[in-house]
Amino acid sequence: MRVVFMGTPDFSVPTLAEIVGQGHEIVAVYTRAPAPAGRGMDLRKSPVHSAAERFGIEVRTPRNFRDEADRVALAALAPDLIVVVAYGVILPQSVLDIPPLGCVNVHASILPRWRGAAPIQRAIMAGDKETGVAIMKMEAGLDTGPVGMVERVAITPEMNAGELHDRLARVGADALGRALAALSRGTLAFTPQSEEGVTYAKKITNEDARIDWTQSAQAVHDHVRGLSPFPGAFCMIEGAKGRERMKVLRTMREAGAGIPGVTLDDRLLIACGEGAVRLLDVQRSGSKPMKAEDMLRGFPIAKGAALS
Repeated sequence: MRVVFMGTPDFSVPTLAEIVGQGHEIVAVYTRAPAPAGRGMDLRKSPVHSAAERFGIEVRTPRNFRDEADRVALAALAPDLIVVVAYGVILPQSVLDIPPLGCVNVHASILPRWRGAAPIQRAIMAGDKETGVAIMKMEAGLDTGPVGMVERVAITPEMNAGELHDRLARVGADALGRALAALSRGTLAFTPQSEEGVTYAKKITNEDARIDWTQSAQAVHDHVRGLSPFPGAFCMIEGAKGRERMKVLRTMREAGAGIPGVTLDDRLLIACGEGAVRLLDVQRSGSKPMKAEDMLRGFPIAKGAALS
């Protein structure tokens, strides 16, 4: 099949590699344009952009498809199918209508649960025990299209968002490969999503990342691992120059009770609304991630200190 691939982050790269490995003709890759990054704010290509260049595939980076010229250029490629994996650009109906086999999306949840931008993080933050990947035929609504294939993945109690991301990227690539094989044979059937169980995985904001110590220890633990390693759940601590931000990257639930947000010992056991959590991996402002015990050697936090 003639395929146009649309994707941007690391999550998309295994699927691109899978399509290349299957021998389909990828006539172009669409991705977000290079953006300033790092201390020097040099333009940095997306992971998909770099991967496409390694495969020798033409790369296109339109801002969006509001310009008629961009839609005409895409249609001129005459793709049989468009595969979309975390592209980051909303496709108008005029684009969805271009390929005769439609546009197929690899979505990191078991639809209709966690439609939207941050399904991996939201699933863990909500304490879900299972998630997965859905191969969906795209339509104008937000992740509302019919589903052709679902692969389920268990979320283990200590799994964080980074680990689940990598697992789902591999599962999604394998599922998409099998879906394309079935689609080329005409045997892939798409089933409308249920109207029940719909939830939305809204984009993570700075306020979403702040730890609420009044929640239970389990909820705080899930919140931390759902945002680790990026963007990182955070709280405020008292530093040499006043209150400063500290990311919390890994925790462990322990017995304990007290005022929420107050340390119960000098080794960062923090009282929650119910129970307590011990901070294991942290990152102070301007520092690298480290073990909490290493941070405490140079930055002690006494029993009774208040985190907010």
